[in-house]
Amino acid sequence: MITRFAIFEGTINAGQDEEFRAAVKAEILPHWLSFPGARDVRLSFTEEADEGAPSIPMILQIDYDDMAAVDAALASPERGAAKAATENLLPRFFTGRIHHHITTKVV
Repeated sequence: MITRFAIFEGTINAGQDEEFRAAVKAEILPHWLSFPGARDVRLSFTEEADEGAPSIPMILQIDYDDMAAVDAALASPERGAAKAATENLLPRFFTGRIHHHITTKVV
């Protein structure tokens, strides 16, 4: 099992947490759920973090069977639509960066 993480590191505009979460669920999540080859999609919003930890208000995790499935999803029109929706939504609510990590499940 391969998991691709999208880590949204930064801050949500003051007072817009709930609006941000609702917009992500309405405008971007449907695209993520449509990725070809995705076995499971998990969207998490941070409720608490350790003191001194970086601000990561949102994490996306998508599971795939193998790297070929990841590559196919990343090359798909569904991913293009998700990227466009993300680029449209984030400037309205979020300041920061997104970084991706691909992991192999051990246990």
